[in-house]
Amino acid sequence: MAQIIDGKAVSEQLKAEIGAAVLKLKEETGVQAGLAVILVGEDPASQVYVKNKGISCKQCNINSIEHRLPADAKQEDLMALIDKLNNDPAIHGILCQLPLPKHLDENQVLLAIDPAKDVDGFHPMNVGKFMTLKKFSDMADAGVFLPCTPYGCIELLQRSGVKLDGANAVVIGRSNIVGKPVAMMLMSLNCTVTICHSRTKNLADVVRAADIVVAAIGSPEFVKGDWIGKGATVIDVGVNRISDPAAKSGTRLVGDVEYAAASENAAFITPVPGGVGPMTIAMLMKNTLMSAQRAAKK
Repeated sequence: MAQIIDGKAVSEQLKAEIGAAVLKLKEETGVQAGLAVILVGEDPASQVYVKNKGISCKQCNINSIEHRLPADAKQEDLMALIDKLNNDPAIHGILCQLPLPKHLDENQVLLAIDPAKDVDGFHPMNVGKFMTLKKFSDMADAGVFLPCTPYGCIELLQRSGVKLDGANAVVIGRSNIVGKPVAMMLMSLNCTVTICHSRTKNLADVVRAADIVVAAIGSPEFVKGDWIGKGATVIDVGVNRISDPAAKSGTRLVGDVEYAAASENAAFITPVPGGVGPMTIAMLMKNTLMSAQRAAKK
């Protein structure tokens, strides 16, 4: 059976390290890391995410500032708030919780955030800078922020001791949020990467040849257990809710991989929930720390 990569445990360890580094930065430079989170409207899922980010900030000794705007907020008011935060030296990271109400232009909002405070790693400036890096280790010196979920995938692989140099990696999914960036990160760590999707021919055979499989296609148990080669490492990014009459709620969460069957072949595997999910906020905290450290140097 595969060894479980416990994302919750790794994220807690990482947040403890970040918390210590934040305190050290403040003691040595007087700079207190600060993250501003903007929430527009009353979306229940977004409120949960924002609450969890606030809890993680407290764990990491990061100053968390929440700005809540009504669901009918005007575009110009949101843009004015972002401009104010861009120019606030006490704020090192700005996160606008998505999705926004339909009348607001999300793209305009994301572009308005200062790339130096774009701790989500979604601004085209950060995406472009990362695309030009030859080595993953050059990221900090280049002033790049990586998108948090794929960055969390890499952190799990590295902390689990998975051999990346020369490995054959298959990424299933081509989204701008996970698939494409995680493929670029793996390449910068000397993996040979194949990007696949739902229309890839002979997909099962391609996956069977992989040392590392990153599943981010957004379809419940799309990747079958017998697709996984013996000794491979599986990083399951998918979070899908399916019907389960045996569950108290009537539903349960599953990933993009057939977990039980895949575990019989894999050497390492992430569970759902408790795998990649907890790492996303942890990497947001890490990006905020990096931003504060860069500000202190300036």
